[in-house]
Amino acid sequence: MKISELATNTQIPTKTIRYYEQVGLLSPPLRSDNGYRHYQHKDIETLVFIRRCRELNISIDDIKQLVDVQQNPKASCALVDNIIAEQLARIQQTQRELAMLEQSLATLATCCNHQQIEDCSILHSLKSA
Repeated sequence: MKISELATNTQIPTKTIRYYEQVGLLSPPLRSDNGYRHYQHKDIETLVFIRRCRELNISIDDIKQLVDVQQNPKASCALVDNIIAEQLARIQQTQRELAMLEQSLATLATCCNHQQIEDCSILHSLKSA
C-alpha cells in the first residue's frame, strides 16, 4: 500500500510517517521502480502502536525501545514495565504541578476588586517576588 493509504488506515499524517521512518521508529519501506514507498500490513500495526504511545505522551526514545524490544518475544518485559512506570510518575508530577498552577491562578483571579490598572492587585502580585 502507498503512504497515503497507510496514513488513512492509521490516522497519522504522511509527514509524520516520513518522520517516524527518519528517526528509526518505522522500518524503511520497499520502494517501487518509480520511487513510491510500499508498506505492508505490519506497518499499520507498528504505526497504530506508535500513535497509541504518543497519545500516552511517551517519548520518541522510549517508543524506540518499546518497538525494538518486540523483536524478541521471549525477553523479559521489565523494560516495558519500567518505561510505563516512569511515564506514570512523570504524569503524576505534571498533575501536581498543574494543581499548584490552578491554585495560583484561582488566587490571582479573586484578588482584584479595583477598577483601575494602577490599583490592580493581580498586576501588583505578578510584579512582586
